[in-house]
Amino acid sequence: MADILMPQLGETVAEGTVAKWLKKVGESVEKGEALFEVSTDKVDTEIPAPASGVLHEIRVSEGQTVDVGTVLAVIAAPGEPITSAPSPVAATPRGPEHSKESSPPRVARESGEGERSRLSPLVKRLLEENDLRVDEVTGSGPGGRITKDDVAAAAAARDSSGGTGEVSDSLVVSPVVRRLLSERGLRQHEVTGTGPHGRLTRRDVEAARTAHSGDEVIAFTKIRRLTAEHMVRSKATSAHTLMVREIDYEAVETVRRREGPRFKADEGFSLTYLPFISVATLRVLREFPHLNASVGDNELIVHHDLNLGVAVDLDSEGLVVPVLRRADSLGVRAMARAVRDVATRARSKSLGVDDMSQGTFTITNPGPYGTLLTGAVINQPQVAILATDGVKRKPVVVTSEHGDEAIAIHSVGLVALTFDHRAVDGAYCARFLARVADVLEGDWTHALDA
Repeated sequence: MADILMPQLGETVAEGTVAKWLKKVGESVEKGEALFEVSTDKVDTEIPAPASGVLHEIRVSEGQTVDVGTVLAVIAAPGEPITSAPSPVAATPRGPEHSKESSPPRVARESGEGERSRLSPLVKRLLEENDLRVDEVTGSGPGGRITKDDVAAAAAARDSSGGTGEVSDSLVVSPVVRRLLSERGLRQHEVTGTGPHGRLTRRDVEAARTAHSGDEVIAFTKIRRLTAEHMVRSKATSAHTLMVREIDYEAVETVRRREGPRFKADEGFSLTYLPFISVATLRVLREFPHLNASVGDNELIVHHDLNLGVAVDLDSEGLVVPVLRRADSLGVRAMARAVRDVATRARSKSLGVDDMSQGTFTITNPGPYGTLLTGAVINQPQVAILATDGVKRKPVVVTSEHGDEAIAIHSVGLVALTFDHRAVDGAYCARFLARVADVLEGDWTHALDA
């Protein structure tokens, strides 16, 4: 038997929703064949079967949200004896004492009944939009799980009966809305209801507060909340230390000026500094393996593979860090293609499982926005993250091969390394940045040949 687990689709993702099963119990499945679909706020993707055999058991039904690592299903090996598969874990227990006639629908409590009472993201949103508490809705799904139809029925029943709230000037007020009105010092007649029959909703009250006070209240999206939690945890975990190095990008800029137009015509996008910085950083990481590492329980785990994480902003809603596996094998042109590909797929929520895991070192690139210096937060459990800031033309002192000095105008910018001082020391990181500068300021004449 092979257990099918809820995968972790990203470093900060703690749960996922089974959107759809692509196989039924009893059907054959081949290793690598799409078995089910998972949905999170970061990724919607198909998950392949880890083994060949027969789908013996489904333990988590469609629409359920469960923690990463939860057993979703079981695959029996080819030829393995198949016994009668039990119902999904969310199903109502069977037996004389749990007959269909004698058991009323169960109410899913806010405290939950383990994984059986977990709410899907859709149901959570509908509950909020209709100002309903979990204990106000009777679940008709497996194990008493609340479905979207249950929410709709509860909202309709409340509206038709006037609900449990107060009625004033034809405005139906739920307990949640009544509390919000009180907290914000608003009266019912000051708020225009947009719900059924003019009922006031939470959003109506929040909008009225905006108009009343001039402030806007924006609830965190799930991805923003997860990003926030990860950032706070990282700052509390690692001994963040910042080290900065100035880079003379003139050698890189020479290649960009000469090859940029042809590159854009061939590839369809511009040649930026990022692929050069990424290639240089990966080359130097081989010399400084303790930065290509993770911190364990009083130990440093040095990774053999160089898997580069690239931070991608999702239009200010949060960020994700897709991973380029064994990225040290990529040249500048291939690196530019790979970075553009994962960034595009990240923003369209089409990243796969392999795109979001096993990163060993991360680069974040606010430079295109003209930043001067960025102290990035380490992507746990990694040891370091490199921020690449804006590049400007400025005067620098250059020395000729004969030792003569002169003033020249070059493209110059800063790179900032945030490292975990628990794992590595400043001198080690200073040498790392010096080598990165050496490589970036070296010869890139044939960088695009490969």
